[in-house]
Amino acid sequence: MRPLLVALFVLTVSAIPQKTDAPHPFDYDPKLPLDTQDIGVDFRGPTGIYDLSYASPKGGRVPAYLVLPQGAGPFAAVIWGHWCWPNSEFRNRKEFLDEAVAFAPSGVVSLLIDFPVARPGYVEDKDPLSEKQITDMEQQVMDIRRAADLLLSRPFVDPKRLAYVGHSCDAAAGSIVSGIDKRFHAFVLMAGGPADETIVKSPQFQDMRQKFGPEKVDAFIAQHAVIDPGKYLPHAAPTVLFFQFASQEKFFTPERAKATAALASEPKQVKVYDAPHALNAEARRDRLAFLADQLHVKPPAPEVISSIPVLPQPPEPPE
Repeated sequence: MRPLLVALFVLTVSAIPQKTDAPHPFDYDPKLPLDTQDIGVDFRGPTGIYDLSYASPKGGRVPAYLVLPQGAGPFAAVIWGHWCWPNSEFRNRKEFLDEAVAFAPSGVVSLLIDFPVARPGYVEDKDPLSEKQITDMEQQVMDIRRAADLLLSRPFVDPKRLAYVGHSCDAAAGSIVSGIDKRFHAFVLMAGGPADETIVKSPQFQDMRQKFGPEKVDAFIAQHAVIDPGKYLPHAAPTVLFFQFASQEKFFTPERAKATAALASEPKQVKVYDAPHALNAEARRDRLAFLADQLHVKPPAPEVISSIPVLPQPPEPPE
């Protein structure tokens, strides 16, 4: 999770075209070569963990892990997007690796990708009015869609059983994808993606607006009216959504979280956990049970799920 000012600007921008089939900043040429490059492979029992990368439509390469179960398929598939908490060692594709490995014996292929902030050579811009935070989110949305291209190009992946899991910044990216890409059957959106209308009236936003100047802030928001999850979530149907929220959030409170989820199309599920932004073991159990149900596979055994370490919650970074 980024500091409040950055998070506000990343998530608090206005409308998108009402027709979701209209051109939008997340379009790309699907005929562009994926240029997948294999780096190495490791095994945990029969499960293969392939270290690879593929080309991003916005330039550069997307580091990823491809987790493959034993067998020929066709397998269900999940794309996993990590959180962006700045002082977490799991601010990268490692966040869900143990979860993906535990899910593989159920017959699930996983692709875990790095958000731009976790990629080699990334240079952070700490200016709260930086363009970089906008272009990072635009790139991640396209890179998630390209991840779907990669998986669905493989003959061992069942195109009717594709899901996405995103945490924090990648929940925001996933919220956008849910409204524009109908290849996904289900989304799990974890502790992220507040809708514009749920936060612009908050005291934190108003204080920030006064601090940096209302005219400057309003102009910035108007210029980048592309990344409001609340404008995409109503268009997710028929995709199934599962919102997982944390009760111990300072800004994205349960009230604001539920208000965002209320905007989303049906079918959906919403649950708030007594947990910090990292969520907890209960959320993991629910998440894997939901995915197993939606993808029509057997969930991992309870003892396997309970053996996965809980994501550590680092201290709040200084604003």
